[in-house]
Amino acid sequence: RKQEIIKITEQLIEAVNNGDFEAYAKICDPGLTSFEPEALGNLVEGMDFHRFYFENWLSKNNKPIHTTILNPHVHVIGEDAACIAYIRLTQYIDAQGRPRTSPSEET
Repeated sequence: RKQEIIKITEQLIEAVNNGDFEAYAKICDPGLTSFEPEALGNLVEGMDFHRFYFENWLSKNNKPIHTTILNPHVHVIGEDAACIAYIRLTQYIDAQGRPRTSPSEET
């Protein structure tokens, strides 16, 4: 079960990297909550916060993005729920054409 959660998380991040909101929305519960770098340490609820990035940046980005998940910790809460926490390393090409890596902590 824990490996399944990690695999789904990888698919979720791939949808983000590809700017594919439809694939992202199929994986996520509409009432999702998350802590992530874009929320500046705050808890975000629902899909609107995320939709903004898909519509205004991710779908328009034509530079390659690669993500690696490090040290995933999965807590199975019940038959239909789990929580995953991990370090995300995002590799990308900056505005000057140089490769960069950005770390972030996510749930």
